[in-house]
Formats: sequence, C-alpha cells, structure tokens
Amino acid sequence: MIKGLHHNAYRCRDSEETRRFYEDFLGLPFAGALAIKETKTGRQTDVLHSFFEMGDGSFLAFFEAPDRPFAFKDQHDFDLHIALEVDAAALQRMLEKGRAEGREVRGVIDHGFIHSIYFRDPNGYVIELAAKQPRHAEMMNPETNGARRILDAWQQAKAAKD
Repeated sequence: MIKGLHHNAYRCRDSEETRRFYEDFLGLPFAGALAIKETKTGRQTDVLHSFFEMGDGSFLAFFEAPDRPFAFKDQHDFDLHIALEVDAAALQRMLEKGRAEGREVRGVIDHGFIHSIYFRDPNGYVIELAAKQPRHAEMMNPETNGARRILDAWQQAKAAKD
C-alpha cells in the first residue's frame, strides 16, 4: 500500500541557485545531496541529486545533470506546477517577502477550497503556495463533490467532439 510521497524529482539548471530558492527563500531545509558518478547499471555520469525536506517528512528533489540534454522553459501553470501547503499566515508572509524581494508573484487567488500565491523558481517551474480554506475537506471529498460525475461528463463531451 502506498503510504505517501517520499519525493518528487525535477531537473535543475544549477544546484546552488536552486538551493537558494528552496532553502533561503521558501525555507525548506536542504536535507541531502548525492553526487552520482556511475549509475547502478554501470553507466558513467556526472549528476548531483539534491533534496529539500517538507514539514510532513517528504522531499522535493532535483537533478543537476549537465551531461544530459534538457529543455528548460518557463512552465505554464496548466502544464506543470508544484503546489506546497502552508497556513494562511505563512501565505501572507511569503506574498510580502516575494514582493519585497522583487520576485514574480501572483495572488492571492481564491480557488474556493484553497487560497494560493504563485512564484517561479530559477528553473522555470511554477511554485504554488496553498492555504486550505474551511470547506477544503468537503470540496475534496469524492463521495459528495461529484468528481466522478464531472470526469464522466468531461469524457462524454470530448467524445462528442470527435
């Protein structure tokens, strides 16, 4: 049985630049780094795998792999974003901190079940900080929120277009 998320891994341009954003700006402790010179299958490589710990014990991880091609780009929210949970006070503090540092920041956006602000990390990933709202549990309960009905209607509408 799946117990939870251990880590989610992404590519990064520069490990130190990434550390400054995730540790110095967001406050996630830099928890570990693995310098990988040879894969378990014997392939020679030169990769740094770094980990940043979140409050629940899971990690965001990054690979700096200069010998591997990767197209970094500013991601669109719908393509890829990383949403991290904070409380309402932290959301406001981070909004003010981002603005004070001159960072690109959007929000506060009211999604009904969460309030969110958005930043862009040095690799182009959109980072969402989300604070749960009072109706969060109700709105995320598949027994009452109609998730299956909404998905089925979506699929039927797509099929009708074909």
